[in-house]
Amino acid sequence: MTVPSLRACKAIRTKHEKNFIVNCSLFIVHCFVAQSAERPNILLILADDLGYGDLSCQGGKDIRTPNIDRILNGGIRFTDFHANSTVSSPSRAALLTGRYPDMVGVPGVIRTHADDNWGHLRPDVPLLPAVLKTAGYTSALIGKWHLGLESPNTPVERGFDFFNGFLGDMMDNYYNHLRFDNNYMRRNQQIIDTQGPHATDLFTGWAVDYIKDQKGKREPFFLYLAYNAPHVPIQPPKEWEEKVKQREPDISERRAKLVALIEHLDNGIGQVLEALELNGMLDNTLILFTSDNGGDLGPGANNGIYRNGKGSMYEGGIRVAGGMYWKNKIKAGTVTDNFAMLFDLFPTICEAAGAIIPQPIDGISILPTLLGLEQITDDRTVFWVRREGGNFGGLAYYAARQGGLKILQNTPWEPVQYFNLAADPIEQNPLDKTKDFPTVYNDLFRSQMKHIRLSGAVPWQKAESKDGRYDN
Repeated sequence: MTVPSLRACKAIRTKHEKNFIVNCSLFIVHCFVAQSAERPNILLILADDLGYGDLSCQGGKDIRTPNIDRILNGGIRFTDFHANSTVSSPSRAALLTGRYPDMVGVPGVIRTHADDNWGHLRPDVPLLPAVLKTAGYTSALIGKWHLGLESPNTPVERGFDFFNGFLGDMMDNYYNHLRFDNNYMRRNQQIIDTQGPHATDLFTGWAVDYIKDQKGKREPFFLYLAYNAPHVPIQPPKEWEEKVKQREPDISERRAKLVALIEHLDNGIGQVLEALELNGMLDNTLILFTSDNGGDLGPGANNGIYRNGKGSMYEGGIRVAGGMYWKNKIKAGTVTDNFAMLFDLFPTICEAAGAIIPQPIDGISILPTLLGLEQITDDRTVFWVRREGGNFGGLAYYAARQGGLKILQNTPWEPVQYFNLAADPIEQNPLDKTKDFPTVYNDLFRSQMKHIRLSGAVPWQKAESKDGRYDN
């Protein structure tokens, strides 16, 4: 059996050749940043539970997403892009810190009720907006936060200059925007009543207003636009659902609703792109698009060829659509199989903005890849984590990958499996750890244990109160 690699031509290079390529690429990137006359505005768009195949540019046959396609086809599209977890809060923590989520206190989902809460964002870790502020950026979060429901873990207390959105995990209804009868909608730290409009329309409108307000200002902006869609409940506007049913007469009722919710989301993103264009900002805005985890199979998500979906350590739960647009900087129509993850966006954005990347950090800048330079990104060992209650018993489960080889435990109760993604991307044929690259398997297993030991020193609940109880 040949040594597996998703970048086979790179695998045969010597360590010195790899270092030479990396150093040359970094030198060119640093020169590029230093010579940039204008720092770019940065728009980071995050979908919620979007399936890998639920975009027309990703092969979706029953769906039309021209505006997201415009981003991914008009710049660079990654075929091997991954979330940092199978669920929301850990991935968002990784995105905004550049760290593994369990290294910043968020191994699982942050929720309203203490007995089902599995994370508490570390107060000492700098978030992306705070780092960009040192480079002269103003920042805003519009949409879903999901990294804390109260002080001090609210967006404006963690570095954002402006917040208009939803603190919680999900809305029980896209039209009343409540969760367990709690109103988590905020404008900065003020509770606001937003009942009536669809949440996607609210977030789109607020993003358009923010872009208009930035016109003519000297400071570049960082806008993190995090939609709730297409997370459950699957509640598209009726007219969008009818449009899908008329176009796709053979589509199921369940699938029609999800497709409509995604197409409605795509329309909102189109309005945001139009606002950039109308206000003369599109030419100097780096736009990034991705999802927090794979698609939810319950509502009928399409994760392409990949196995399982949201919540799973198989590829369907963690491989997501990912792409970036930057006019005249990223070559349009570029498709890359370079490996990347959400936490790589933190140092990438910092480097594009000319901000100093704080240390320690776990992600790597993929700016060389965006600029069309040679970059090796799959020669590192990376990890995924999720801690959960219910049937999972409060335990964590993991996956780890090196090149094309991956180990995973899909629940805390299942044995570890070992796959060669290069030969078996749909993870149907587990390898024999004693016969198939046993050295790599052992290295992955030991590296994962080391990571678990390191993350074990990081609290993921609030400190114990004086009465001996843990207050969440």
